[in-house]
Amino acid sequence: MQFRGFGKLDWKVSALGFGCMRLPTLDGNILGRAIDEPKAIRIIRRAIDQGVNYLDTAYPYHDGASEVVLGKALADGYRARVKLATKFPVFAAHAAADFDRILAEQLARLQTDHIEFYLLHALDRRRWRDTVLPLDLLKSAEAALRDGRIGHFGFSFHDDAEAFPVILDAYDRWEFCQIQYNYMDIANQAGVAGLKLAASRGLAVIVMEPLLGGRLANPPAAIRELFDNQGSVRSPADWALQWIWDQPEVATVLSGMGEPEQVEANLESARRSAVGSFGPADQDFIARLRARYRERTAIDCTKCNYCLPCPSGVNIPGNFEVYNDAFLHDDARGARDFYRFCVPPESQASACAACRECEDKCPQRIPVSEWMPRVHAFLSAQNA
Repeated sequence: MQFRGFGKLDWKVSALGFGCMRLPTLDGNILGRAIDEPKAIRIIRRAIDQGVNYLDTAYPYHDGASEVVLGKALADGYRARVKLATKFPVFAAHAAADFDRILAEQLARLQTDHIEFYLLHALDRRRWRDTVLPLDLLKSAEAALRDGRIGHFGFSFHDDAEAFPVILDAYDRWEFCQIQYNYMDIANQAGVAGLKLAASRGLAVIVMEPLLGGRLANPPAAIRELFDNQGSVRSPADWALQWIWDQPEVATVLSGMGEPEQVEANLESARRSAVGSFGPADQDFIARLRARYRERTAIDCTKCNYCLPCPSGVNIPGNFEVYNDAFLHDDARGARDFYRFCVPPESQASACAACRECEDKCPQRIPVSEWMPRVHAFLSAQNA
């Protein structure tokens, strides 16, 4: 295993971290509660035995069962060999007292008296403004830091690039952050700019979704042709992981592993990881991959946000992004699941009133009012 610096902390983290959002299940529901506990415990311990020392979970993963199973996996001496990360569900907080109540529940689930790395989960502008600040959750976290229930405090981020520095600058005691980052997300969410900004402030940056939920590991046929013609023995997953590890600002890369084969493949990739390992030819190949993916974009939305705010509350660029993802990755099922479960109904394409106000503002001259019914019809359809 290769190890890397963790921001300003005097500690080295394994290049590969174990993400516990997609543990093996008994019923095929990859996010459901029915975790195959013996298998999950076996692969978690295998990763630890091979040097993985950072394990990440969260209160809602597997409907709450992820923390429970991880607690069981860390019995028999494994807890002392790792640093544990979990997240406070900001979206479930309604009163200041919820912080201590939920943290106590998490400690019990995880069978531990402390959590080394504690994050505010899935921060965006709205949750920061409407929940974190009014409920004074930062004060609650500082109390938990003082009494040792948590060791270090950070946040995970899900919003656009403009929101990232707002949250980063609003609190001067952040020690680490977690961002979605991969070779297709260099300008989405925090992006390259957010990665570099956080690292420049001394924060450790943990990368999630390095394979875009597995989609970059299983590219559509038109993209796989590039890999086949490139001549490298690297797998698509290895290309994506090595591209991230090449960057010195990255502390560790989380992978949600549900099969022994995934664990072994990722361990092997991590053993070969190094900063500065990508040469010009490698970077050129990644650029060509990105360009080929972009050619598959159905709607030419650049996410400039000039169309916002929508009078009807529609998240126009967000709906276009989900729709485009279905075609970029040949993954209609994944896009529909995201639309159904992650896009609030009031923000979905169906809320469009066809007022056309946005069309006058769109630099790309996209006929938004014509697209929105098509987007909703496609994304709300039942999966076959």
